Amino acid sequence: MYSKVYYNSACPVCNAGIKEQRRRMEACGIKDIEWVDVHAQPETVAEVDASLEQVRERLHVKRQDGRIDVGVDAFTQLWSQTPGQHWLANLFRLPVLRQLSHLAYDAFARRLYRWNRAKRHW
Repeated sequence: MYSKVYYNSACPVCNAGIKEQRRRMEACGIKDIEWVDVHAQPETVAEVDASLEQVRERLHVKRQDGRIDVGVDAFTQLWSQTPGQHWLANLFRLPVLRQLSHLAYDAFARRLYRWNRAKRHW
């Protein structure tokens, strides 16, 4: 399955998380993912029909069929493709946990975004 992951390398927390996920996936032989750094290529956000600020704040994954996953759904999409992390994807797709994780992720992402702006990471 070919996917594109849109992330913001200017955020040190986001960048560290993506580096680790990428390392895990590549170690398992998953090579059909394109990692798109919106800090280096801001024009690419048009591919997910979002603003640069939206993609800076939340992880976006564009699937081969064109569907776009954002935030927790983007992470579960990546985990579902990664051996050893399928259980994590399944866990976060459970109805109650999915709702709670969306609330938690959105609150965390909002605060992290504000922190990055205050630190002038972009």
